[in-house]
Amino acid sequence: MKIIPMFRNEFEAEAATTRKFLALVPAEKLDWQPHPKSMTMRQLATHVAEIPGWITMAVDTDVLDFAAHPYAPAPVTNTEELLAIFEKEAASGRQTLATVTEEQLDLPWEMRHGDNVLAQMTKGETIRHAFSQTTHHRAQLGVYLRLLDIPIPGSYGPSADDSAGF
Repeated sequence: MKIIPMFRNEFEAEAATTRKFLALVPAEKLDWQPHPKSMTMRQLATHVAEIPGWITMAVDTDVLDFAAHPYAPAPVTNTEELLAIFEKEAASGRQTLATVTEEQLDLPWEMRHGDNVLAQMTKGETIRHAFSQTTHHRAQLGVYLRLLDIPIPGSYGPSADDSAGF
């Protein structure tokens, strides 16, 4: 099996799960954080919503230089805006996965901050890394929701909230 069909399948499964988590983010808790060293709910949820766009960034660019292009998260004031960002980024990632070639996945990609190289990967590895980042940060979001006593959905099977009464 070629990797692009696998990426497409994984992308759709992860997008469905991510959408469920983002829909639970309460607007009144966007500035909440579980610890002073932690991101706020707004920062974390916005990051999760934006990650699907990394697929397009990886394919369409060869380097991301934060010194030249500082990161500025999309502004979010409510759950609907958060979901709109996610849907926009997911549509971009989905379109890129529909048109990218296997050969493009082997091309190099780099993340840097000026002269400081943060990561060097192929474009395919960068896409895979984006999937891993989604899983990682969505799990963090699940902890935030749990700490706020918000029932969380299952990711790869039922959650403790889904299986109550089993």
